Amino acid sequence: MIRRISSENLLWGAPRIQSELRLLGFNVTEKTVAKYRVKHAKPPSQTWKTFLANHANQIAAVDFFTIPTINFRVLYCFIVILHGRSKIVHFNVTDHRYRRAA
Repeated sequence: MIRRISSENLLWGAPRIQSELRLLGFNVTEKTVAKYRVKHAKPPSQTWKTFLANHANQIAAVDFFTIPTINFRVLYCFIVILHGRSKIVHFNVTDHRYRRAA
């Protein structure tokens, strides 16, 4: 009975099956239900390495950094890189910081 209910209702856990059996007049513990319940094999999930390999063409990286110069000025650099081709899409260097208007 437990195996049939669990195989027909894949998303039900032991507490749900136990309560359904109790409604049908069978008094079993949750531990017994868990012991005899059909265990469904889960498909293996992909790793980060597989995910990055599968989606490398759609991933872009953005980096922002500063470079101090010999004249004690600061250069601000912004780079956008596409991972699929390891290609720099956008590169900008400026000596002006972004300032909000008052």
